[in-house]
Amino acid sequence: MNTDPADPAEGSGRRLLQRRFTARLLPQLRLLVEECAAREGLGEPRRGEFVLAVDEIAGNAVEHAGGSGRLVLRRIGDELECRISDTGPGFSEAVIPELLPGLDGAPKGRGLWLARLVADRFSVASGPAGTGMPGAEVTLAVRLR
Repeated sequence: MNTDPADPAEGSGRRLLQRRFTARLLPQLRLLVEECAAREGLGEPRRGEFVLAVDEIAGNAVEHAGGSGRLVLRRIGDELECRISDTGPGFSEAVIPELLPGLDGAPKGRGLWLARLVADRFSVASGPAGTGMPGAEVTLAVRLR
């Protein structure tokens, strides 16, 4: 699997991983994110939480946004940042329940809820940044120290 060409819109930071993915590639993506996080010094249990949150968001892209997505993992200062984008219908952060889904009657949304809970920084934007295309871009970051 090849990495995408450099994208100047990605901003500052050191790119660790960049991949397009489908459902078939999710297990490999989890392993690659785990390896990068370990190499950058993200210790347990935070590393496991971060990998789970990334996997949930990537799985949502596959399930709800056309079967594929794009992941960019970067080191920015003392943070490990992951951006996952897709070209699906898009959504806003307002759809993420405040309480654990199931307790508030919402049947879905656990992955987004978990990712927001785990992350030190979390955001949802419409479409891949700067493209004007449909879809969503979820950014989650954790501090390494």
